[in-house]
Amino acid sequence: MDKTASGWVNGFIGVLIFSGSLPATRVAVMDFDPTFVTSARAAIAGLLGLAMLLLFREKRPQRGDLVSLVIVALGVIVGFPLLTALALKHITSAHSIIFIGLLPLATAIFGVLRGGDRPRPAFWLFSCIGSALVAGFALAQGVTASPVGDGLMLAAVVVCGLGYAEGAALSRRLGGWQVICWALTLSLPIMLVLTFATLPPSFAGIGSNAWIGLAYVSLFSMLIGFVFWYRGLAQGGIAAVGQLQLLQPFFGLALAATLLHEQVSPLMVVVTLGVVACVFGAKKFAR
Repeated sequence: MDKTASGWVNGFIGVLIFSGSLPATRVAVMDFDPTFVTSARAAIAGLLGLAMLLLFREKRPQRGDLVSLVIVALGVIVGFPLLTALALKHITSAHSIIFIGLLPLATAIFGVLRGGDRPRPAFWLFSCIGSALVAGFALAQGVTASPVGDGLMLAAVVVCGLGYAEGAALSRRLGGWQVICWALTLSLPIMLVLTFATLPPSFAGIGSNAWIGLAYVSLFSMLIGFVFWYRGLAQGGIAAVGQLQLLQPFFGLALAATLLHEQVSPLMVVVTLGVVACVFGAKKFAR
């Protein structure tokens, strides 16, 4: 298998893993506090990431890379997990996955801002249409649906897009899996303190499903998924392999309906298709 094909395979595996993140988070926050889930998943993954760096004797990042690593940590280790965990206290995982359809677009926009690219006008047209679809869907649910949950999900998409773009650029210098491991290690001291500070007073009422959800987001969503994802981006190209994120809403909706028995309305499917089409069009005209 050549390098490009390997990149597509690794990227596809990464997207599959990430697709289970929101349903798993939804299950975890049913019994755990969202802040504990955010800090615990990062602490567990951080310990494993540090072990990997020591095992393979990776060189330390240069001083100039620290700012980028902080941005990655704030975006994908702290910001996105915490904001989605808080959002899933107000909305279902199936509803939240609609917003994930905007993640490739957010990543592309921050890539444009950071890289200085000048996309064609069609790019911004697709961007506006896609954003309007998401906003229209949220409004169609009524104000009582959860404006707080929708707002938190939009914020999560923004910070995650920034973290993805920064991490993708940094992976060219540090390597794919090294980026997420160094970002996790950088945030490890704070996350360990927060984990112990937010420990539940008792684990007696914590169900097995919540533990499974926490284990998934800690091992797969926070570490293993990024190992495949960043490796895929490095091997197959950021712009090309990044388009695989378009499949994530479909996988996520299927998991939410299958595992959590959440209702996926026809409107939700139509909006997801529309958002994916707009993101695909925006990516096509990004250069």
